[in-house]
Amino acid sequence: MDFTPTEEQTAAQGLAARIFRDLSTHERLAAAGTGTDTELWKELCAAGLTAAVEEIGLLGLVLLVEEQGRVTAQVPFASSCVYGLLAVAEHGTDEQRERLLPALRDGTEVAAGALPARGGIRADGEGRLSGSVPYVPWLRDASLVLVADAECRLWIVRTDGPGVATEPVETTAPWSAARLVLDGALGERLGGAGAPGERLGGAGAHEEVRAEATPAYEERRVEATPAHEEGRVEATPAYEEGRPYEDRRAREDARAYERVLAVGRIAFAGLQAGVCAGSLALAVAHTNTREQFGRPLSTKQAVLMRAADAHMDTEAIRVTAYEAAWRRDTGLPYRRQALTAAWWASEAGKRVVHAGQHLHGGTGADLDHPVHRHFLWGRQLDAHLGCGSEVLQELGELLASAEEPVREAATEEGAE
Repeated sequence: MDFTPTEEQTAAQGLAARIFRDLSTHERLAAAGTGTDTELWKELCAAGLTAAVEEIGLLGLVLLVEEQGRVTAQVPFASSCVYGLLAVAEHGTDEQRERLLPALRDGTEVAAGALPARGGIRADGEGRLSGSVPYVPWLRDASLVLVADAECRLWIVRTDGPGVATEPVETTAPWSAARLVLDGALGERLGGAGAPGERLGGAGAHEEVRAEATPAYEERRVEATPAHEEGRVEATPAYEEGRPYEDRRAREDARAYERVLAVGRIAFAGLQAGVCAGSLALAVAHTNTREQFGRPLSTKQAVLMRAADAHMDTEAIRVTAYEAAWRRDTGLPYRRQALTAAWWASEAGKRVVHAGQHLHGGTGADLDHPVHRHFLWGRQLDAHLGCGSEVLQELGELLASAEEPVREAATEEGAE
């Protein structure tokens, strides 16, 4: 593994750090509240940082959002890149890429993501969506929203289209969020909608049902404490050759959903690494200047150990996010690593932002202090895309299953 950034990634990170640092001052953040800093967003897009994500890869995006997290910059950078730019670039059709990517690159279109799927959205045969998602970050700023239906199919919905409503929600989140309500909204299926009756090569144009499934039985040995031997029998559907279109399409839909969700978890883990680094930097500056009994607080052993633990947690978030992003960029399996990074971002992220606020003493209780913004961001990112226990359960199920982990699209298609 080599996480050393390329020259392009290093240059983009340095430019992003300068723009975020210059424009995300405490005064500007306080004035923006939970809304987007439109001037900062225009500056980022004019500098070509949104468009650069396609070239510098997911690891490059992680480096950029890490800089955003350090100053809690109030822009939908991670959201629009993950659910718009990268999702369409990897999973969209040629026509969708040609039509949607230019506006996503220059920032005139902003994307939000209503993931993970919770079964709240239903789609009929004509692509009309109904249902609701109670909380979607950055939705009030988005012109496009990526939603997943109950079958994990991905749909692009225009927020100003018919049958779409967004309702502001009361939340402690430091960024804008809203409830998404769909009532017969016409969605655009990511990767090509596949009209009813459409088939891929080899399947008849009017073939409506798949081949009859025949259960395939497999006996597996089970490690147990009893003296006698135990096992379990698993039945899996086996189909005849010439699998119909629906089966292949459902598999592709599930893979696309898993990839987008995994990429989102990696990117937001990188954002959490930046939030934690920024919180810790504020705590270090405070304890180095704040004196107690004639000595800086940073000389106290308890303070040093608390800060050291927070630093180790921050580095764990960063290195797991880097590894997962690097694996995705190089075409290696990365779903397990994405879940690992998400778990560290959730569990360790909470510890770090709590430590940052605690190390500020009474000052940390001031809601107007910059460290409180890092605390809010860290707590919200803790639950975004699945809290620690949910992610850990998903990781355990993945490790226990025989499924192949997510791979880069080119690798999978080549293997098939």
